[in-house]
Amino acid sequence: MPRTRLIYGCAGTEVSAEERAFFREAQPWGFILFARNVRDPGQVRSLVSALRETVGDARAPVLIDQEGGRVARLKPPHWKSHPPAQRFGDLYRTAPDASREAAYLNARSIAQELVALGIDVDCVPVLDVPVEGADSIIGDRAFSRHPTVVIALGRAAIQGMLDGGVLPVMKHVPGHGRANADSHLALPRVATPPTELRATDFAPFRALNDCPLAMTAHVVYEALDPENPATTSATVIRDVIRGEVGFSGLLLSDDLSMNALSGSLGERARAALAAGCDIVIHCNGRQAEMEAVAGEAMPLDGEYLVRAEKALSHLHAPAEFDSPAAEARLAELLGAIA
Repeated sequence: MPRTRLIYGCAGTEVSAEERAFFREAQPWGFILFARNVRDPGQVRSLVSALRETVGDARAPVLIDQEGGRVARLKPPHWKSHPPAQRFGDLYRTAPDASREAAYLNARSIAQELVALGIDVDCVPVLDVPVEGADSIIGDRAFSRHPTVVIALGRAAIQGMLDGGVLPVMKHVPGHGRANADSHLALPRVATPPTELRATDFAPFRALNDCPLAMTAHVVYEALDPENPATTSATVIRDVIRGEVGFSGLLLSDDLSMNALSGSLGERARAALAAGCDIVIHCNGRQAEMEAVAGEAMPLDGEYLVRAEKALSHLHAPAEFDSPAAEARLAELLGAIA
């Protein structure tokens, strides 16, 4: 049976018999982990292995959101505490070279922790450019309010992930920084003219469009498509993400279960796939919702399979890394703004 254009979460710290049977039938391309799935390193490694076994593919991607700061699924005492992206942007103001080095070392350190668990995709970096008055959902998850800084530090983070044997996912294309609502809770709308969007919001994604994966924004850009958020907008995906931004990699939807989207879970999946998302993500692990999404599953074939395989081709064994030395150097660099 062919794999499908889906990524699923699961409910707990082990794969239940019901989930095992469902994943075996649904054949998702990959899986995504959250804090509810995490207890300790041994348990996470077992869970990752069990998820891959359900689809019979040791290469099935396993994703996580391990940004640092308030978005971290892996936390002390078993894992390190990593700073939010804004910390590197703060350092950039006085020491650009040191800031780029710190962003690289931080990403490399996160990647090392993930590889040890069998996790091979991290949904970073956040390339959104926040503006004054926007909802705080992005906030310190962003490197800076200046696109040039976001580009420099985003590039460092992407390289750190790739050198560490983990695929990065730039988000949230084409930009969540102006959102006037938390898309987990409601649908944000942005009325900014296209010329300004191109100069600010789109700029980091355009500059870093060689990132192997990207994740869409559940945001309506009224000047581009007044009805549909980017995730379900064929216009935004075709003309902006694939067109102006020039992204040719694997395009993932943000979580289908977020309240920014409307309609049933099946309708959301159908709309996102029809609009041009290569793969859709359902995160919360609720069985009934997963089954509804599976009802709209499409085979991972043709151009979608080509892009998926190209993304996976960026995975390489981690480069040599002296973790204690890197941690000491990172602390030294960030100490300059403590």
